Amino acid sequence: MKKTVALLSMALCAAAQAAEPPRRDLLSLNASASVEVTRDVLAVAFSTTREGTDAATVQSGLKQALDAALAEAKKAARPGLVEVQTGNFSLYPRYSSKGGITGWQGTAELLVEGKDAPAIAQLTGRISTMTIARVGYNLSREQRERAEAEVSAQAIARYRAKAADYAKQFGYTGYGIAEISISGDEPMRYAAMAAPRMKTMGASADEALPVEAGKATVTVSVNGTVQMTK
Repeated sequence: MKKTVALLSMALCAAAQAAEPPRRDLLSLNASASVEVTRDVLAVAFSTTREGTDAATVQSGLKQALDAALAEAKKAARPGLVEVQTGNFSLYPRYSSKGGITGWQGTAELLVEGKDAPAIAQLTGRISTMTIARVGYNLSREQRERAEAEVSAQAIARYRAKAADYAKQFGYTGYGIAEISISGDEPMRYAAMAAPRMKTMGASADEALPVEAGKATVTVSVNGTVQMTK
């Protein structure tokens, strides 16, 4: 009997809670802050393609071009300032309309990025076995973290000011945080070259890539719900 009474009590309590009207002292708010900072990491992707009737010959041509470019890039490599790594290396067959293999085509990539933009720009003039496929600028982790720390404080201050102001306008004396979330946003910007810069084996080392870092906008948003208090 006691067990039945307890279950009934719990059921009535749950029903009463379900029947309660929604809270009318909750307020959803958002606030954000932004700052412009100079992009400090330059990224350049070099690529080359080869094609022919023999897969081994095509692969060998790609490897020779990549090895030569990699050897030149390593001369300028410095941790954090000029980082070098190989990218995509692929080889695939070409088919005729009847389904037979008529030849082979392949692509190789070399990726260079870092904070020393002048050194990377100069390096592009010394790599002659590959062409520039794309160029992009980004923020380093340190630059992003500094910017986010700055605007996070601003966004939170704005959120708190809005919460206090709106609570007062609704006839409340204060507020408490019910739920909060903070997010940041600064997308990577890639600038594809209009056409590959073809260079011959005799290209001048002074043929540097003209680059301009530009600005990035780092934004931090604060979203959440506050409970207004009397």
